[in-house]
Amino acid sequence: MFERYSRQMLFSGIQEEGQRLIRNKHVLVIGAGALGTGNAEILVRSGIGKLTIVDRDYVEWSNLQRQQLYTEDDAKNYIPKVVSAKERLEAINSEVTIEGHIADVTPEEMEQFVPGVDLIMDATDNFEIRMIINDASQKHDIPWIYGSIVASYGVSYTVLPGTTPCLHCLMGDIPLGGLTCDTGGVISPVVQLVVGHQTAEALKILTENWDSLRQELISFDVWANHHSSINVQQLKKDDCPSCGTDAMYPFLSAGDHTKTEVLCGRDTVQIRPPSKEERDLDVVAANLSELGSVNHNTFLLQFKTDTNRLVLFKDGRVLVHGTNDAAKAKSLYHRYLG
Repeated sequence: MFERYSRQMLFSGIQEEGQRLIRNKHVLVIGAGALGTGNAEILVRSGIGKLTIVDRDYVEWSNLQRQQLYTEDDAKNYIPKVVSAKERLEAINSEVTIEGHIADVTPEEMEQFVPGVDLIMDATDNFEIRMIINDASQKHDIPWIYGSIVASYGVSYTVLPGTTPCLHCLMGDIPLGGLTCDTGGVISPVVQLVVGHQTAEALKILTENWDSLRQELISFDVWANHHSSINVQQLKKDDCPSCGTDAMYPFLSAGDHTKTEVLCGRDTVQIRPPSKEERDLDVVAANLSELGSVNHNTFLLQFKTDTNRLVLFKDGRVLVHGTNDAAKAKSLYHRYLG
């Protein structure tokens, strides 16, 4: 059973007992971009028992430079990332149970995904979702590992509920904003380094080697040759609304989650309907066929106007490309899809 993991089991920190622990664990990966695909592949090759991947987007040409698991055919056919990732991960290790969900992570979805999960891996690109992950982690006592990349700069931090400061504790003290991959670019080496740090911490948690965990925020710039580790333990706040003595988990409140979101740097607005709805893409395509260019597959529909492109997912969520104006995006949404 464990022959394929023999080299991993020779490592003193894992051995056969650790491999059995890994085999019985369930990891939730939020995001299937550069960090998500890297994390997912290493975990699957390591023999994780179950892996759940959640992502809201589809494969684009600009993804292929750094997002492993995807091919040109995926970009040509606008295949949702979790669909391609699941197919290729199953080809890598058929022993692993893999679930893929095409979804935007809201508080409601997060509460559905976390039962039975032993670890959450952050591979997202915005702090709204990260704060939802952070609150769910604290509420359900599940460790999570934060990761972020932009340009040649990377950050990783492991959050252990009840032990380390949570991300909400750090937000007021450590500058985590700034450039995005779409505004500052990103190079592949920094992706691999952050993935390496995240998955090394993940293996420690999955094998229950708690004393080996770093418990520091690590950051580095591979181009400028800078590296630092920050002890943030003193930043833990007793009155933190996410992890303090009277925690309220504010980011799990549906009222704190927007229905319209400008996707930074992408000239795109995402619109979610007030409630989930199953859209019949064939019917929508027929309705739009005389108004512009329409094509669709099993998972999504694309509709092009003279200046914009609307992508409709089956759950009713829409990406309006070609604008960062939420009001204009809503107008287009209601005009064509409302």
